[in-house]
Amino acid sequence: MQFRRERVRIQTTRHEIEGTLQLPHEGFRSRLTDFLNTQGDDFLPLTDVTVTYLDGTRAAEQHDYLALAARHVVL
Repeated sequence: MQFRRERVRIQTTRHEIEGTLQLPHEGFRSRLTDFLNTQGDDFLPLTDVTVTYLDGTRAAEQHDYLALAARHVVL
């Protein structure tokens, strides 16, 4: 199966997270909304991640990998 890397920006109640998500190139779960809806309470594997705190109390953080619980996604 071929994959494509999609740069995404995700907001939780406390953070804005920008990272790269690997999605199928075409077909089932190839759209981001389909992927999110099938994840349930699973985790979204993100690479090359920047985490920004919405309240501004901490500096932005860089991470090579982050597993984000799909249930925390607000936007």
